[in-house]
Amino acid sequence: METSPSQIHEHFMNPLFTDFYQITMTYAYWKAKRHEEHAVFEAFFRKCPFKGKFAVFAGLDEVLQFCKEFKFTPEQIAYLKGQMSHAEDEFFHWLENLDCSQLEVSGIPDGTIVFGKQPLLSLSGPVALVQLIETPILNLINFSTLLCTNAARMKIRSGPKVKCIEFGLRRAQGPNGGMTASKYSYMGGFVGTSNVYAGMLNNIPISGTIAHSFIMSFDSEDDIKEQHYLDGTDIYARVKELREELGWQDTNDSELYAFISFATSYPDRFLALIDTYNTINSGCKNFLLCAVVLSELGHNPVGVRLDSGDLSQLSKDCKKLFKEIGDKYGHDYSDLVVVASNDINEKTIRQLNEDNHEIDIFGIGTNLVTCQAQPALGMVYKLVEIEGKPRIKFSEEKEKVLIPGRKKVFRIFEGEHPSFDILTLEGEDDLQDGVSLTAYHPFNDDTKEIGSVTKAQKLTESLFKDGESLIKQVDLKEKREIVLQQIKSFDPAVVNTDEKEYTVYLSKKCKETFDSLLNSQSVE
Repeated sequence: METSPSQIHEHFMNPLFTDFYQITMTYAYWKAKRHEEHAVFEAFFRKCPFKGKFAVFAGLDEVLQFCKEFKFTPEQIAYLKGQMSHAEDEFFHWLENLDCSQLEVSGIPDGTIVFGKQPLLSLSGPVALVQLIETPILNLINFSTLLCTNAARMKIRSGPKVKCIEFGLRRAQGPNGGMTASKYSYMGGFVGTSNVYAGMLNNIPISGTIAHSFIMSFDSEDDIKEQHYLDGTDIYARVKELREELGWQDTNDSELYAFISFATSYPDRFLALIDTYNTINSGCKNFLLCAVVLSELGHNPVGVRLDSGDLSQLSKDCKKLFKEIGDKYGHDYSDLVVVASNDINEKTIRQLNEDNHEIDIFGIGTNLVTCQAQPALGMVYKLVEIEGKPRIKFSEEKEKVLIPGRKKVFRIFEGEHPSFDILTLEGEDDLQDGVSLTAYHPFNDDTKEIGSVTKAQKLTESLFKDGESLIKQVDLKEKREIVLQQIKSFDPAVVNTDEKEYTVYLSKKCKETFDSLLNSQSVE
């Protein structure tokens, strides 16, 4: 499904969505008559986020949309003329005709597990154009990749039996941050979102229940009004009978009125927030009073949400009470769920796992959508080739030295799991299954030798050319399945526990080019 323009606000799909220094460099290239020189830039990150060993690449939909729509309007040209009064008129005539028809983009499809120093995107074309679009390209993949990785990590930590739902729209970094978070948390393995608009645009399941305010709005039986009848039964009258049978007269009355009203509105989707007054002695008991009546009428209550307190112990207490009341009244309540929210993050999930919680669903908001553990990924966009000549950038930090030349990425399998990735230069033959292979570490003398490669998977694909996307549109649900399958395919020590480093090596030619430029360009 093609991304809707309304998902990423139209103001962020135009050429002025960039830093001013990109415009100034573009003019300098044009002034020097170098603007048509052929250049290659690569987008990559150096270190995996969240102190982990992997990332999930995301944001390609928006990149391809941006490239397809890239075109200056007369209003934008007029604005730039006002900001660059010294610039020659011919430059603005050139901008008026500029589009991405000469741009070629190759790279790794989104949803792929990726690692540091790999070219996620490789953009080639006239240097002025490829330089000009640096900022929007990075903006569109930086947060998406970070967010999708954050979601994937939280889902992995939660385990296969626990579902995760994104609850973060109110706390997200503005409207576009909220929409991006909802989309890419789903792609990262979450099962739904509370964001209704994101659900509509991306076909994501939406989910939600009541807030404390709804419960607090009830004060007396009169507040239920006529909303206590269901299928011809007076729910409130039956609840009072059960309450007396069970000796639960001390539960909070106003909370019970709220639950009755909500249960009759959603008899097959009744999920109650139970910590407004007292989680177990009022909230859980009031929920069960309503649940039993719903069950008697043939409906299926869903469960409860915890939003404060000792989530692990409360989940156990809820499940114990579910079973007791279910057994007493002849209902199977083993499917009633416990949802937990309240600032869930990776650390919280680990602790809950250690405590053997009985939570079925995590509702995760702030720490997911703001990427609280690491607010920025640090993706970079570097010139690696111009006019066919590889380029290198030096740094006093060895691992920040740029690996030169336009590169392709291959994933090498020695058995069931991927063993390592290898970068080759654009002109090299593709690696093949069954061949022997020597791979070279970029920053030391370590090598990796394989007598016979089980599988050499080419990750780099042609993505955009002649103004059009070259890849098949894949809907978000399919991308989500790709992410989940990739996670399963990797060694758990890489993706599940962060115990094992996954290395990105170089081919012999790529290593020789790197070393040659290091030696020829170094300054003592």
